[in-house]
Amino acid sequence: MGKIAAAIKEKLESAFNPSQLEVRDESHKHAGHAGAKAHAQEHGSGESHFHVIIRSKAFDGMSRLGRHRAVMEVLAEEMPLIHAFSLDADS
Repeated sequence: MGKIAAAIKEKLESAFNPSQLEVRDESHKHAGHAGAKAHAQEHGSGESHFHVIIRSKAFDGMSRLGRHRAVMEVLAEEMPLIHAFSLDADS
């Protein structure tokens, strides 16, 4: 697991105490795309595309948009380093 993926996992575990958490680095699927090499040089990592699945009681009563906003707030430092991020968040 790369440093960005590890930071995502650590921050989400700390903030939401999830019953399920999967942080999938899908950057390898995009390695040949235009800009992938430049992204790696600019950000010091080839990590650029992530899919996160998270289940947490902390999301109880939140709308889908509320869950997404909560996750994005926790990952505010990492988001400028990420090209693509998909999220499956529920309680």
